[in-house]
Amino acid sequence: MATDPYKVLGVEKKASPEEIKKAYRKLARQYHPDRNPDDPKAEARFKEISGAYDVLGDAEKRKQYDRGGLFGGGGGPGGGGGGAPGGFSDLGDIFSNLFGDRAGGTGAGRTAPPPRRAERGKDLEAETTITFAQAMEGAQVPLTVPTAQGCPTCHGTGAKPGTSPKICPRCQGRGIESEGQGLFSISTPCSRCGGAGTVVEDPCTTCRGAGITRTVKKYRVNIPAGVKDGSKVRLAGKGEPGRNNGAPGDLFVITRVPPSPVFARKGDHLEVEVPITFPEAARGAEVEVPTLGGTKRLRVPAGTRSGTVQRLRGEGPPRLGAKGRGDIHYRFVIDVPATLSREQSDAVDKLSEVMSGDPRSELFAQSGAKEGVS
Repeated sequence: MATDPYKVLGVEKKASPEEIKKAYRKLARQYHPDRNPDDPKAEARFKEISGAYDVLGDAEKRKQYDRGGLFGGGGGPGGGGGGAPGGFSDLGDIFSNLFGDRAGGTGAGRTAPPPRRAERGKDLEAETTITFAQAMEGAQVPLTVPTAQGCPTCHGTGAKPGTSPKICPRCQGRGIESEGQGLFSISTPCSRCGGAGTVVEDPCTTCRGAGITRTVKKYRVNIPAGVKDGSKVRLAGKGEPGRNNGAPGDLFVITRVPPSPVFARKGDHLEVEVPITFPEAARGAEVEVPTLGGTKRLRVPAGTRSGTVQRLRGEGPPRLGAKGRGDIHYRFVIDVPATLSREQSDAVDKLSEVMSGDPRSELFAQSGAKEGVS
């Protein structure tokens, strides 16, 4: 890396992972290509920021960088480091360190590094904001994603063209170091090569020995109809490239859907609040209600109470991963005016005179309390 990733993100070396992530997000928003179209300097800065976070956002890469072994040492991205966790390439390495070279094959005298296991590329995540209508109908949206690619100059070796990584002189290509502890020895990843088994003595000038470069890729993503806020759309093989001929990772696109002013999402269904007047509730009526495709008429039965729900089957959002559509639930709410005109007030008085009975009498009867006693 041409510059210190801590300086690129503007954080201290003792910064916590949360502080690093916060700094990255702030800078990524500021220099994102979508916010700075046709500005090559902003795009270059964005790649630099993404490269710095690729190192500091990964605990292992950060440790390797802090001890000077990530770039130019063969243990960084694309420079080696396959095998089992902890730097052991196979069980032979473990037994070789416990009981000497007899169980581990050629041991320190081997002349070639152990074969590196293929590593699947890292999965990526990106967010896109779509409208409620797009979520219901499906859409194709543009997306810009910062990612890594194999260095075009060294083809991922990390070494300058015409050269190749060398067997690490400290661990002799085994990727581990042993420290005697009585009968047994404790093995740790090699401090020189970071567990790769190889070192790059003449780093590639393009990627500084990393074997990868940061880039920005643009896609047009098909969002299926029926997605919710937080749904994930998987694009297979669009993540970061694998190492040592490993398969690429996937790209997961997270959809952000602002709420609709009319339709409230309830699982696979939608809910709509429909105001009705007191006469409509008391005498019954036909009212027009909105649907995803237009409008329909619903029958309000006489004597409808506030909160009554009617359902239109199959008029809701498409079901993701299943056939059919959800429903729309219409909740009737009696609209009570905040203020009344004189004419309305007189009408309410007349209605009150002819209405008989106490609607709360049953309430007191069931509770066992006496009305009017505090």
